[in-house]
Amino acid sequence: MFLDFTAMEPRHAYQWMVAAIVPRPIAWVSTVSPDGRTNLAPFSFFQGVTCNPPTLLFVPGNTREGRKKDTLLNIEANRDFVVSLPSFAQAEQMNATAALLPYGDSEFEAFGIASAPSERVRPPRVAGAGVAFECTLLQIVPVGEGPLAANVVFGRILCAHVREEILGADGLIDPARQDAIGRMGGEGYTRTRERFDLARPDRAPLAAPAPSSSRAPAPHPAPGSRPAGAA
Repeated sequence: MFLDFTAMEPRHAYQWMVAAIVPRPIAWVSTVSPDGRTNLAPFSFFQGVTCNPPTLLFVPGNTREGRKKDTLLNIEANRDFVVSLPSFAQAEQMNATAALLPYGDSEFEAFGIASAPSERVRPPRVAGAGVAFECTLLQIVPVGEGPLAANVVFGRILCAHVREEILGADGLIDPARQDAIGRMGGEGYTRTRERFDLARPDRAPLAAPAPSSSRAPAPHPAPGSRPAGAA
């Protein structure tokens, strides 16, 4: 089968792309609106970029009406965000936050998702996530215009929160304990429990990183009267 993407409608191109580009890690992105109301939404066009400086990207697509999503509007206004990585135990809550709520409504409150204050950015993180990256905006690159176009958001990773219970004996993240999930095509998801290892022929195994001895700054005040919800 030959597919000519240059002659394909965007919605059909999307269907082929998400079915073929799998599995995709999920960025559960929390942001804050200019008036302090929290937002939480999942994105599966997500990846690391480089470690010098530590950088990641995720891609909020436009709505079917061609509007920017709330996550992007908040990042444009405040220039910071948190990427939490959902586990299998959080799959249902993560999926619930894909709902299109009115702008300003907090998914943390609407779906009963516990939050925790961040250290260096304003948005809270998902309290139960195995890993959460606090980020500041580096760059937004628009790609296309109108419905299903997108903006690539590049974020500089300032710090991360890693739950002790997902670490292995070597001090690194144990994939089985993390139990991360990935996005497939359609409504499909996958777990990361079934894996195999292949040693690279040109590289020695990595040693466990030394724990940081520096003390992070005091948490940024969470929006509103309590960290978990909107003002």
